[in-house]
Amino acid sequence: MNRINKLFEEKKNNILSVFFTAGHPTLDSTETIIKTLENSGADLIEIGIPFSDPTADGLVIQKSSQVALDNGMSLKLLFEQLKNIRESVNIPLIMMGYLNPVLQYGIENFCKKCNEVGIDGLILPDLPISIFVKEYQETFRKHNLHNIFLISPQTVEERIRLIDSETDGFIYMVASSSITGAKSGISEKQIEYFNRVQSMNLKNPTVIGFGISNKDTFDTACKYANGAIIGSAFVKALDEEGKLEEKVERFVKRLR
Repeated sequence: MNRINKLFEEKKNNILSVFFTAGHPTLDSTETIIKTLENSGADLIEIGIPFSDPTADGLVIQKSSQVALDNGMSLKLLFEQLKNIRESVNIPLIMMGYLNPVLQYGIENFCKKCNEVGIDGLILPDLPISIFVKEYQETFRKHNLHNIFLISPQTVEERIRLIDSETDGFIYMVASSSITGAKSGISEKQIEYFNRVQSMNLKNPTVIGFGISNKDTFDTACKYANGAIIGSAFVKALDEEGKLEEKVERFVKRLR
């Protein structure tokens, strides 16, 4: 069984997913961040693939992506860093990025490598569902990879139902139609959107991301979904002073 499915079978709510950019803050920090996140209480980890034009991301993640690229991070190196990660890490690992670097690597080779190092799923926001189903779904399934689709407040019910029917892991609910980044709080309009999706009784679990930045927004999101994703706030915390492990532990502790 894919670790993502196992997680959602065993834990129904308050699932904490944390995003970071591989190669940030230092080139060799990837493995340490992953291990410390698990040990600190994260349930799911999204490993960001740095990209030169991250159009869906805010300034914090854009900056981290550029730092990672300047540090020398590449897909080849990232896979090398992850080759032994399953010797010490058990929670689900997802790679998140843009389609272009994956296409350059080769879809088949990329999925095969993900399977070899123990990646459980992918989030590729610019991969259309029609192309995925027609061209890549069989390859993903062959390598036991779940492709996670995003929905937003503007996504109509028909499309949400389609995504739900083609999803194997969970549905990523984008909290607002904007780029990533911490927001001041969760609005009434967002609550209406959360309630609308919740009332659809989808077959897949849902996790809310974009604008989740602290315990208050995390707890609120978890009232309407199985869990929430924190990205920009964590990436920003990694740039604070101090030892890497202590920064990770301190951040997760504030949420738990």
